[in-house]
Amino acid sequence: MNFNIVLYQPEIPQNTGNIARTCVLTQSKLHLIKPLGFDINEKQVRRAGLDYWNELDLEIHESYEDFLAKYGDRRIFLSSTHAEKHYDEVEYKDGDFIMFGRESSGVPEVVHNNHEGFRVPMVKTSTRSLNLSNTVAIVAYEALRQIGFPNMK
Repeated sequence: MNFNIVLYQPEIPQNTGNIARTCVLTQSKLHLIKPLGFDINEKQVRRAGLDYWNELDLEIHESYEDFLAKYGDRRIFLSSTHAEKHYDEVEYKDGDFIMFGRESSGVPEVVHNNHEGFRVPMVKTSTRSLNLSNTVAIVAYEALRQIGFPNMK
């Protein structure tokens, strides 16, 4: 396993399916923190993930507190439009946790305060942010680049 991709209360099944595919192809574990905005068995999630689901390393957490109780002592970074540091300025290491917030509202302030944040730079616009699955892919591949794309062709 390379990294741990953490989705905090994801809302859009297609994004989660796409991210699941990215996790399989980057040898990363996917963590989902409930409540989810969909049933993990929904057709849209499965369709977006294609036939990769049987290869996905998936862990579902009942709450943010449950996630922290298990992994709170690990390096956890948070993608946030409010952070100052860019995603490529983080020094990633094998096994790091990289958390992404809800599509509609990110994460609450208490979650922001618990983790080192980074951002994917964007031009100023009236829209909030990049699509979640695109953001995960950008960050995951930068983290993999930094550790030399292990076990990847």
